[in-house]
Amino acid sequence: MFSMYHRCEPPAGSRSWHSLTARNRNGYDALVAVTSSSVRISPTAHYTGYTWLTHGLSHPAFATPTGRFLYRALTPANKALAAAGQATLDGFLLARHHLIDALLRRAIESGQVSQVIEVACGLSPRGYRFARQYGDRVTYIEADLPAMAAKKRELLTRAGGGSTHHRVTEIDATADSGERSIDGLAASLDPTRGTAIVTEGLLNYFDPASVTGMWGRFARGLARFPHGLYLSDLHLGQDARPIERVFAGLLGVFVRGRIHFHYDDEPAAVRGLAEAGFARAALRAPEQHQDLTGPVDVTSARAVRIVEAWVK
Repeated sequence: MFSMYHRCEPPAGSRSWHSLTARNRNGYDALVAVTSSSVRISPTAHYTGYTWLTHGLSHPAFATPTGRFLYRALTPANKALAAAGQATLDGFLLARHHLIDALLRRAIESGQVSQVIEVACGLSPRGYRFARQYGDRVTYIEADLPAMAAKKRELLTRAGGGSTHHRVTEIDATADSGERSIDGLAASLDPTRGTAIVTEGLLNYFDPASVTGMWGRFARGLARFPHGLYLSDLHLGQDARPIERVFAGLLGVFVRGRIHFHYDDEPAAVRGLAEAGFARAALRAPEQHQDLTGPVDVTSARAVRIVEAWVK
């Protein structure tokens, strides 16, 4: 549920982010406030970035003092939830992150994928880690809104990352065409190599119509490659216990928008992915894939599902 993108107004038809007013840019401005010289990172992204560092998944360059403050401030609450047998923030964040990593790694090592686009990359350390692990075997592109993309380039330089095979670019995930659309970015890649699109912590800030549109763009962009894979986290209505719904409501107040549960159950979500253009789709339960991820907090893992969808 933590992302650099966030929805706070209804979608504006087929208009792209660049054509909208500052208030109505499909909610992105609630989590990325752009000025002429800086980008203001959201509190939720600060927290997530520090979570990755705390658990050995990130480079210190991607963590912030604000993230450290928020993480330490919420540690007592996380401990209390864990003691009461409830889901914790760390638990579900780690469960989703590890399974996305594992599924992407499996696709790479099977030879199906050698190009990756991570949309709304924010402070994610995944590109840094995968670039170091796979080198020139994989082209890894991190993509975000212009100001955040510039910030990520700066942070990546501090971390000693970045290369011809690992770069940061600008994207407008709401655009149907153009250089900054997912289609435009996909067109710049090698059409003979399998490609994956990854989103983490993005979907639940968008309403169902916006997610459907996004999935359609992703499927069309991936269709040009011999193998096209989409990986994302998704929260289902059937898995949202009262405490998760309360948390979602509080988070919605925190980021000034609504948190969405798009589908009640897995069959409905799979139908939505099929209608968007994916030929094969499944929702993976992190607690059922510990052979791939290693141990997870089962109670927390049950709050999230990972989309694994192929266009071919």
